[in-house]
This record gives sequence, structure tokens and C-alpha cells, in this order.
Amino acid sequence: MAEQAELRFAEPGMRLLENEHRYLSYLMEEWHELVLDFERQEQMTLEEGREKLKLLRQKLFEFIEPLKNHTDKEEEHFFPVLGTYIGFEQGPLVGIQDEHQEIDGYIGHFFHHTRGTIDTMTLDDMRTVAKDAGEAFEVLTIHFVKEETVLFPMAEKLMKAVDHDELYEKMNTLIT
Repeated sequence: MAEQAELRFAEPGMRLLENEHRYLSYLMEEWHELVLDFERQEQMTLEEGREKLKLLRQKLFEFIEPLKNHTDKEEEHFFPVLGTYIGFEQGPLVGIQDEHQEIDGYIGHFFHHTRGTIDTMTLDDMRTVAKDAGEAFEVLTIHFVKEETVLFPMAEKLMKAVDHDELYEKMNTLIT
């Protein structure tokens, strides 16, 4: 893995979320390589495709629990506190929460279409379903950037120390 830069945020809660993004991004790279194989390898055999799709399914399955634990933390603790400062009805929180649903949709669609049917799928079917995982990767990547360039700096700037302290205490749990 490439050497990572230092964490950018000063507040422990934001550092915790930022660090979780790093871990999730590391896991994402593992399964995104398989997605790219479906896009790049025109001469892939049916058997290679089935093996890669099974591995992609396994890697995504291993990814969803830490992702869900992370997004649950944000939705249950971080967003409500930040929302008291910036509002809930419009603005960045609405878009970020919509992206959580979009990510769930892509991953759910992938699992729906690979449930028990991989051995009967054509290569075209596999490439099509792998695109769902690719879309999830794209949305997640942009999503993390938005949180780290908009929400986290906003939280550090606007939130009171007592809110930062309480937030950290609530979110200081493992996602694995």
C-alpha cells in the first residue's frame, strides 16, 4: 500500500472518521481492481470471469460491514450534531445522506444479481453486474472527498468543543 499522508483534521472525531475513510478506501482498492479487470480484459474466459466475479462478491461482502458501521456512525451521531449548526432540510447534509442511499443501492443491486446465479451468467452479464460495483466505487470515492473537503472542515470550524468531545465519545468504536 502506498504511504499515506498525515491525518489532516485536529478534532478527534473528525480524525476518527477520516481514518475510517482511509481504511475503507484500502478495502475498496482490493475489489475495484476486480471491477477494472472486467472492463480491461476483452479476452477473459467464462471460467476466469466466474472466478473473478465470485472473488468480487466475497470482497464486497467483507466490505459492507465496515462500511455500514461507518455510515451508521455518521448518520446516528455526526450528521445530527452538525445539522444543529447548518440545518437538515437543504445543503451538504442532504446530498451526503442521499449518496449513502445511492451507494447502498449499487451494492444491493450487485448482490441481488449475483445471488446464486454466477455459474449461469454469461461474460456480458458479469461485466454488466460488475459495473454496479464500479459505480459504488465512484460514488464512494467522491463521497469521501466531499465529506473531507466540506463537512469535516465545517464541523471543525462551527461546532463547540463540548459537541466535539461528546461526538468523539459516541463514535469511538471499531467499524470492523
